Amino acid sequence: MSRLRVVFMGTPDFAVPCLDRLVADGHEVAAVVTQPDRPKGRGQKLTPSPVKEAALGHGLAVMQPEKIRAAEFQAQLAALAPAVIVVVAFGQFLPKAMLELPPLGCVNVHASLLPRYRGAAPIHWAVMNGESSTGVTTMLMDTGMDTGDMILKAEVAIGPNETTGEVHDRLKELGATVLSATLARLADGTAPRMPQDGAAASYAPLLTRAVERIDWGRPAAAVHNLVRGLSPWPGAYCLHAGRTLKVWRSEVVATERGSGRPGRVIAAGDAGAVVLAGDGAVRLTEVQPENRRRMGMDEYIRGYGLTVGETLE
Repeated sequence: MSRLRVVFMGTPDFAVPCLDRLVADGHEVAAVVTQPDRPKGRGQKLTPSPVKEAALGHGLAVMQPEKIRAAEFQAQLAALAPAVIVVVAFGQFLPKAMLELPPLGCVNVHASLLPRYRGAAPIHWAVMNGESSTGVTTMLMDTGMDTGDMILKAEVAIGPNETTGEVHDRLKELGATVLSATLARLADGTAPRMPQDGAAASYAPLLTRAVERIDWGRPAAAVHNLVRGLSPWPGAYCLHAGRTLKVWRSEVVATERGSGRPGRVIAAGDAGAVVLAGDGAVRLTEVQPENRRRMGMDEYIRGYGLTVGETLE
């Protein structure tokens, strides 16, 4: 494989396997650019990003500009003279001058089958929408939001009970494999370049508190998809007795719908709580009360007195 001089830009855990693969493939990683250390946890201790930790483990130079548009940083980047810039969940938009800097372009690894689910939270929305498959796409970045020409794709199935966290962990490894193949094709001049069909595009915007609240009036499958789509972060929630109750695990159950109001608890015991939805019912099996740890629904029922006939809001 031809070796390329690369600048890598990434921040979260999702990007780490891609950086590891660049090193394993023998590419010359001139620098790793990641977000500045941020306060984290109860003590608000400054904490490096997962990509910074991985880069230092490889002995690579790390750059942490607060704003990549700053002239000083752009001059430093130009001096590195990369053949290609690889961007994986970096967290800032790249200005046009930076996109035009490397001769082979800026390659992004996106966690969806573009042009579907462009945007910030593609895995969350694919799971929340009950998609049966998703994947990874590499593309040559342009000034739009995930609108660049596609290079390679790889598809994976999403299981009916898989969480976003589980899909995320599979995609981050797949992303490294697709990136490796992409750079090999760029290096030997055989990389395809496929324009996206804008008419087929969909979007995966940032998650909001409103999105995270369970609407019990929706079908049971939609409630279940919301729960697994927001696990392990940030979590779907409802209200019990006026207090927030996050729901981490659920399942759709076959039951007579009856005439109860959506959100009404129709069974509560060792197997969890069965709650009516707009169509069907959902069994809650793992929850987290406000300011408390996660626990099984049976423990919550015993500790917080949830009973049949109550309504979750």
